Amino acid sequence: MTNCPSCHDPVSPAEAFCENCGLNLRDAAQPPAPAADFEPPAAAGPVCAHCGAGQVAADGFCEACGMAQPSPRDHVELSLAGAAGVSDRGVRHHRNEDSFALAATSLPDGKPAVVAVVCDGVSSAARPDEASQTAADAAVEALLATLERGEQPEAAMRGAIGSAAAAVAALAEAGPVPPPGHNAPACTVVSAVAAAGVVTVGWVGDSRAYWIPDDRADAEPYRLTEDDSWAAGMVAAGLMAEAEAYADARAHAITGWLGADAEEVVPHTVAFTPHVPGVLVICTDGLWNYAEAATDLADLVRVDARTDPLRAARAMVSFAVSAGGHDNITVAVLPVQPDPAAGWSETVLDLPVLAPPVTGAAPPAVPPMPSFPPASRSEQG
Repeated sequence: MTNCPSCHDPVSPAEAFCENCGLNLRDAAQPPAPAADFEPPAAAGPVCAHCGAGQVAADGFCEACGMAQPSPRDHVELSLAGAAGVSDRGVRHHRNEDSFALAATSLPDGKPAVVAVVCDGVSSAARPDEASQTAADAAVEALLATLERGEQPEAAMRGAIGSAAAAVAALAEAGPVPPPGHNAPACTVVSAVAAAGVVTVGWVGDSRAYWIPDDRADAEPYRLTEDDSWAAGMVAAGLMAEAEAYADARAHAITGWLGADAEEVVPHTVAFTPHVPGVLVICTDGLWNYAEAATDLADLVRVDARTDPLRAARAMVSFAVSAGGHDNITVAVLPVQPDPAAGWSETVLDLPVLAPPVTGAAPPAVPPMPSFPPASRSEQG
């Protein structure tokens, strides 16, 4: 026996109604429905993406499990007609200090142009993630403006990198004083314009550009950029072999970058007219550290990269993550189809050339470290 919830008279479990007050006992056994305007109590904070607890603090860490919450910049993908890019935080870094930008426009004659910019923040500098984002945005905006006015791509490229350098340098005045051991915000840059079958690349630092033809049996992949780095300087000066230089612990110390403490920003440019279809790959060292040679990188580029650049960029980023993901990884892929009316011309290089050592002078047993501020010690983001 039980009691009626209304009048408390004894009722049998088999009874449907209370004989004393007539209450429908079966309806009474169901919990009342919530009011139409009922809202469950809100969680104490944002829900943790890892453990589900609503205890994410203002600093982005969950107070229940201690895990950092994902940032929108941890993994970024962008695709448009004629280009695609992917950026990933990698495995070891706590944030993504790389950034990239893509855009498409038309030249005054109506021909389409695609612009890509990839930047890598210098981790030993303050706010490297902000520096890379600022540089990428400033460079792509300047490139679009000058190309649409009819300026030649190489001149537009130099001007755009100059605009990016000025924007990054301004961050030192606008933000807080860098913490001890950190220089002003700084980053590297590599940018590209593909228009009318001509590819133009500009860069400062050690982010790179590679040309990868569709048909790798008859056309050879090659690297278009020369690093502003300690290792590249040693090789160019004839003091070390390339393999030896890049195996040195000082290899990735950069000698050119964008930032307030850069003594002089001298953009390098290269322009060429491919005679076969292919893709231009621009990337940070988070990728090329695992595939430095052009032929090695070409092995990572999907055969359908020109028709599906986003899938190709994803595959290269996935490779770098699987290989260890020690750094942030950013890759942009620009498909290029030769312009039949343009013909073919030899590649024109505008690269820095260091003076050779004095004849008869013996190279030092241990190559000296170039004199540059701590921001040039490139633990890239």
